[in-house]
Amino acid sequence: MMKRYHLIVSGRVQGVGFRAFTQQKALEYNINGYVRNTTDGSVEIEAQGEEEQINQFISSVKKGSPFSSVDDVDANEEEVKQEEGSFSIRY
Repeated sequence: MMKRYHLIVSGRVQGVGFRAFTQQKALEYNINGYVRNTTDGSVEIEAQGEEEQINQFISSVKKGSPFSSVDDVDANEEEVKQEEGSFSIRY
């Protein structure tokens, strides 16, 4: 079953390769959506995929990349978007 989540990741997640790490994990778990930095220093992620894959993806995001330090992940389930077919880094 397809699931979609809006995530706000806080901690040391900007300027440490976190977006590239997130995109790599999205490709690994066949997740669609995007990742982008926000003005308050957190990172926003929209992620969509099969339930098992999305759970593994969110678990990876919570662990973070080698150079990041994730303090908190606020995850809210959203409505699935049919038209999305890739995962991108937004600037």
